[in-house]
Amino acid sequence: MDDKNSRRMILWFFLGVFTISCFMLGWLLWPFFSVIVLSTVVTGVFNPVFRFINRKLNPVISSIITCVLIFFVLFIPATFLVGILANEAYELYRTARAAVQTMEIRNLIEQSELIEKANQILNNFNIEITGEQITKTVSEIGRIVGLFIYEQLSSITANVLKLIANFFFMLLIIFYLLIDSQRLVSFIEGISPLPDDQDQKLIRKFKDMSGAILVGNGLGGLIQGTLGGLVFWMFGLNSPFLWGVIMALLAFLPIVGIGVVFIPAAIFLFLKGRIAAGIFFLIFYMMLSGGIEYFFKPKLVGQRVQMHTLLVFLSIIGGLKLFGILGIIYGPLVVTAFLTLADIYESSYRQLVESAKE
Repeated sequence: MDDKNSRRMILWFFLGVFTISCFMLGWLLWPFFSVIVLSTVVTGVFNPVFRFINRKLNPVISSIITCVLIFFVLFIPATFLVGILANEAYELYRTARAAVQTMEIRNLIEQSELIEKANQILNNFNIEITGEQITKTVSEIGRIVGLFIYEQLSSITANVLKLIANFFFMLLIIFYLLIDSQRLVSFIEGISPLPDDQDQKLIRKFKDMSGAILVGNGLGGLIQGTLGGLVFWMFGLNSPFLWGVIMALLAFLPIVGIGVVFIPAAIFLFLKGRIAAGIFFLIFYMMLSGGIEYFFKPKLVGQRVQMHTLLVFLSIIGGLKLFGILGIIYGPLVVTAFLTLADIYESSYRQLVESAKE
């Protein structure tokens, strides 16, 4: 056997063994996949804080201080919010169930002049809106949403020890990532067969997207959820805290956003005869949503992340379906990896593939 064939056999043997070892490593770390990904994203967001502290202190002390800051910024508010949300979600469930039993919504709709005028128009198309139809739909949605959120949050509170353990495990990973992130990046670039500039492009895109998700969308959602919940409270609507949190999560969706909550709330106010309040809700929604989407986020994120709005929407919906609430982060990251690799293929490898075909 000549040297060329011998080297080829050694190469294929090594690749096979290396592939098996990668599979075994992935299998070993799979139970911690969510925690590792979340730790990596949070590390990218808080890395500027670490670097700022590291100018005056050594890396270990700087990483400890940054982890303590993350603990107070993320864990304390999260545990406080879970308890309040569980109570509010259960109250929403009870309110929706009571509305079905007492026919409160149905009576409100049937006595509304707005529905009567709408039916006069819809009768031309042989369509009629009845109080019973809307009552069943609205009440069932409220009941399902409230019960689902309550069950999810109850499950979290029932596994408090697991929640605490996962969070401190995440802090442990963040502690070492802050210290050794540059060495980890150099290691990845070293074993990657791609050129250094392409590795750096992939890593940069992931950093930009994680920053856009947590900083841009996170702060935007926090503002919209806080102001939206405050408006609900000012106008005396039920469960303002719960609806504020739901709006904060919906704010991640670029097409529907907080309109899923604000528009039905405005319709409800119209039905109750509170016309001025309903008009205020619509105007406030357009100003708040438009201001965040077209002024705040572009200013904060800039042009670092260029992804079509529809693709962002589909990536988040798909991520939520596959991974749960963390799909808000995972979905866009998966799409970012695909788009970056597609761009690298277009710029560096497409001509090689076409020439190989010829």
